[in-house]
Amino acid sequence: MSALSFLFLASCSTWMSQAQTEFKRVAEANVTLPCHHRLYLPEPTSLDIEWLLKDSEADPKVVITYSGGNIYTGTNEEQKGRVSFASNYLSGDASLEISFLQPSDAGQYTCKVKNAGQYEWTHITLKVLEKPSKPKCWQEGEMSEGREISLHCNTVSGTKPIMYIWQRIDEDGKVGSLPPIAHINFSNPAQILMKNLTTMATGLYQCTASNEAGQNSCDVKVTVQFAGAACGVMGGPSLVFLAVWLTIKRKEKKKYEEETPNEIREDAEAPKARLVKPGSSSSGSRSSHSGSSSTRSTANSASRSQQTLSTEATPHITPTQHSQVEIGGREIEPKKINHSNLMKIEATPTMVPAQSRAFQTV
Repeated sequence: MSALSFLFLASCSTWMSQAQTEFKRVAEANVTLPCHHRLYLPEPTSLDIEWLLKDSEADPKVVITYSGGNIYTGTNEEQKGRVSFASNYLSGDASLEISFLQPSDAGQYTCKVKNAGQYEWTHITLKVLEKPSKPKCWQEGEMSEGREISLHCNTVSGTKPIMYIWQRIDEDGKVGSLPPIAHINFSNPAQILMKNLTTMATGLYQCTASNEAGQNSCDVKVTVQFAGAACGVMGGPSLVFLAVWLTIKRKEKKKYEEETPNEIREDAEAPKARLVKPGSSSSGSRSSHSGSSSTRSTANSASRSQQTLSTEATPHITPTQHSQVEIGGREIEPKKINHSNLMKIEATPTMVPAQSRAFQTV
C-alpha cells in the first residue's frame, strides 16, 4: 500500500469519526466550526481550503475559500461579512467562524483541504436555535359565574418543538398553580379550559412559551363577575326607561289638569242638596233660649237628621220645582207644593227619638 493510499484512508477514517459532530447555537450568537488538518507540511504554497454549506437546496454553497495565497468569500450573500477563518489556517487550523447567527445558517458544513494531491474532509452539522417570539394571550367566553371560558396562547416563530406552560400570578407577584376548574387541552397545550366559573378563578394568568433557545411569556387578566352584577347591568337601562316614562306621564297629567280646571270629573261625587225650611231659624232661636245648652245641642242634631233624611228621600223635588204632565193631549200643571205640607210628609217616615219629639211640641 502506497503512502498516498494510507493517507487517504486515514483522512477517510477521520471524516467518518467527525461525521456525527453536531453544534447547536442560539440565533444571533457566534460559533466556531473546527477543521484541523496536516496537509500544510508537504508544500505550503499549494495548499487549498474550501468550506461548503449544504442546506435545503440541492447544490452546496461556497462559504469561504483559500487558494493560491488569497482568501475568497463565497457566493452566499446572506453570510457575506459574517464568515472568516478563526485561526492560522496555514499551520493546520482551518476552523470557520460565523458571527451573528441566523436561522438560514443552519445546515451541513464540509471543510475540504487539498495539498499535493492529498485530501482531508471534515463534516459538521449546525443547528441554529431560535427562541420563541413574544406570544400573544387572549380569552374567549363570558366571564360570569357558572359560565365557561378558554385561555389561548400563541407564538408566531421559534424553533420547534415549543412547550407552553400556564400559571397563575397572585397579588404579590408570585407564581402559583392553576385553580381546580382549569384544565389543559392536551390536543393543544397552548389552551386551557375553565367551566362552571366561580369568583375563585379571578386572577392574572401567565403563558410561557419555551424551547432549547429560551423562552417568552404573556399575561391575560380574568375577572369573574357575580351573577347579580350581570343582572344589574342588564336591568340598568330598563330602570332608566321606566323613570323617563313615568316623568312623561306625570307631565301629561299635569298639563291636562291645567287645561281643564273647571270641568267636572266623571268619578267626582255629586254635591248633596240641602233643604232649608222657612222660618226655621227664627223659631229655632226662640226655643233655644228657653232650654239648657245640652238640650239645645240635642234638638239641633235631631233637626239636622230630619233634614238629611228628607232630602235623601226626595232628591229630585225642590220647593221651586215645577213639572208638566201631559194627560189626554192636555198639559196639566201640577199644584204647587206647600212648604208646610212638605214638612209633614218628610216627618212621617222619620223615626224621631222621644226626647226630640218633646222639644218639637213646645
